[in-house]
Amino acid sequence: VQLQASGGGLVQPGGSLRLSCAASGFAASRYAVAWFRQAPGKEHEFVAAFPRTSSNPLYEDSVKGRFTISRDNTENTVSLQMNSLKPEDTAVYYCAASSRIILSSLRTWSLWSYWGLGTLVTVSS
Repeated sequence: VQLQASGGGLVQPGGSLRLSCAASGFAASRYAVAWFRQAPGKEHEFVAAFPRTSSNPLYEDSVKGRFTISRDNTENTVSLQMNSLKPEDTAVYYCAASSRIILSSLRTWSLWSYWGLGTLVTVSS
């Protein structure tokens, strides 16, 4: 199982970025998948996720209405569309996957089974 995140970069406040997570070695459509982020000096923070048994995504409160998680089962990718970006969104963003994680554990970084290398998002003028 491998995950590879891409799409990060430097963007001005109010701008948009689209992150992509390419999955290999498994069918992402059958796994719970998530995006986390880690700002400098802080712990990993939950951003968004698709539970394994539901097509209804979950979001961290601060990104609701601005970020959208989506799946492309044909390409076996999971994306994160980020709009109206703020300086506080600056972080390294990671994708994660698990075939076993339960709903109540989705927001806990250490309980996921697989993690990809991160991609840096910097929001600054």
